Amino acid sequence: MAVAIDIGIADKERKKIADGLSRLLADTYTLYLKTHNYHWNVEGPMFQTLHTMFELQYTELALAVDLIAERIRALGHYAPGSYAQYAKLSSIKEETGVPGAQDMIKDLVKGNEAVSKTARAIFPVVEKSSDEPTADLLTQRMQVHEKTAWMLRSLLEKK
Repeated sequence: MAVAIDIGIADKERKKIADGLSRLLADTYTLYLKTHNYHWNVEGPMFQTLHTMFELQYTELALAVDLIAERIRALGHYAPGSYAQYAKLSSIKEETGVPGAQDMIKDLVKGNEAVSKTARAIFPVVEKSSDEPTADLLTQRMQVHEKTAWMLRSLLEKK
């Protein structure tokens, strides 16, 4: 017998929020995997800079997936945890090849922007439900991804 959850958010809203967070988890994990792949396989004159930058980014993403999954669980739902589930839920396509460094950067810009958009899309139900813990998590995630996208875009700028 499941223990009832009484945190001031109705079951239906908790389910909608958990579904949105599951998409965010899938996007975040897919971006984590892509960033780690690029860390391992980057080449060229910017190798050291990108290798180090990508490591910082995938490390941050690894911590984020845990926070997102734990919030899903706190809302009373199971977090997705398989590649098959992530492939269905994610708006980010995985990379099976090894693009050049500039294309890696462009791809990670798009990935970070996608995660930010996924987080932003959950806000209406979160705000309607007065789910401040999830709103805080989403705000933090958007700040990280928007800053990361800006930093990556800066590597592509030419003056």
